[in-house]
Amino acid sequence: MTTLRLAWLFARRGATDRSTILLPIIAFAVVTALLLIVAGGAQTFLSDPLYLALAVIALALLVVPLIALGGSAARLSARRRDDRLAGLRLLGATTATVAALTVIESTVLAVAGALVGVVLALVTAPLVGLIPFRGEPLGMSVLLAPGWIALAVAGVGVLAALSAVVGLRQVVLSPLGVRTRQDAPRMHWLRAVIAVAVVAAVYAAMSALGALDGMAIIIAVLGAGFGGTIAVLNLVGPWALRLLATRQARRARTPRRLLAARTVLESPKAAWRQVSGVAMTSFMAVFAGVGVALLGSVGDADPETLQLATDVRTGVLITVIASFLMVACSAGVNQAAAILDRRDLYVSLDRLGMPVSEMNAARGRAVLSPLRITTVGSALVAGVVVFPLAGLSLLIAPASIAVIVGCLAAGFALVWLALLATRPVLTRVLAEPSPSL
Repeated sequence: MTTLRLAWLFARRGATDRSTILLPIIAFAVVTALLLIVAGGAQTFLSDPLYLALAVIALALLVVPLIALGGSAARLSARRRDDRLAGLRLLGATTATVAALTVIESTVLAVAGALVGVVLALVTAPLVGLIPFRGEPLGMSVLLAPGWIALAVAGVGVLAALSAVVGLRQVVLSPLGVRTRQDAPRMHWLRAVIAVAVVAAVYAAMSALGALDGMAIIIAVLGAGFGGTIAVLNLVGPWALRLLATRQARRARTPRRLLAARTVLESPKAAWRQVSGVAMTSFMAVFAGVGVALLGSVGDADPETLQLATDVRTGVLITVIASFLMVACSAGVNQAAAILDRRDLYVSLDRLGMPVSEMNAARGRAVLSPLRITTVGSALVAGVVVFPLAGLSLLIAPASIAVIVGCLAAGFALVWLALLATRPVLTRVLAEPSPSL
């Protein structure tokens, strides 16, 4: 039997696991649809500097989480494939064969999801066009040109291919390393230093925003500041979770608590991906709360100011809804990926007699415990960044607090629902403990 024949059989075997196919496709579809809708809405404001600045802020708040969600979807599509590719290497498959199989399979799933996302964007475009801004509906101007749509689909495919290549290094260099998970995660304290430095720089830039000359420069500073802050949250998040889990592992008094802490310590990056969606939402919730409080302070203003306030409210609502869609999708994708990542562990615990309910309880604690820390931390960072623009009075206004608390509660609920929705994945994993060729 030739190596290519073996590769085809391995790919066919992996295709039987619906969770590793449907979830990535859904995630890529959501990523593409949101990206096209948000970018299409932003292009309608190119002639208005003020509205363009607000659109850039929304894009900066959403682009980083969208990229992270796309990466998570690509990693999920590779979970069950790792063992199959490691087996191919042990059977003598060449590096080129393994690389081609990995990249092609990941890219096909990503492009399929992206095409579904394009259809979703086109179908919802008439509805999005009904959203009023500047006193009139956006109309069909929210549709991007075919070239930009094709570029978005290609970008999603490239993202999946790059994620596959990065994950491929373990298979190519050490086939057995994939099965034994030999690579230990490394989290350096320099992550925290870089994060503090970036947040301090953004705070200084926001404080000096009034002294800048030129709308283009102001827009660039706003976009870079908000986008950069969200990026460093993704940088420092895994490090913070590792510290938290280390402390919890030392103080654990029950198997559930110990298993939850060790789950985080096994891969802080994977643990962060499971809660990063809500962390990003808590960051956005601060801006939403400030926007709502600002609208409440408008009072009896001139028609132009009232129109701007109404449009800001609409933009805040759209951004929050988009972030919650990402949270829901990201939570499901990352929860399924976490189960597949720890498949051998769960099978071993099942053989030792641990009830499935106890495993699910440990899974919940491994997610919800870090979630409380990351959401509060992200909200505090957002408060620091927005303080020079809004001031303390808007940050602690009742309307701001209500919106922030409401958004955080909704984020927690979505993650909890994702935990419930992925319980069948764990059940299927335990039902088939030993995958075969």
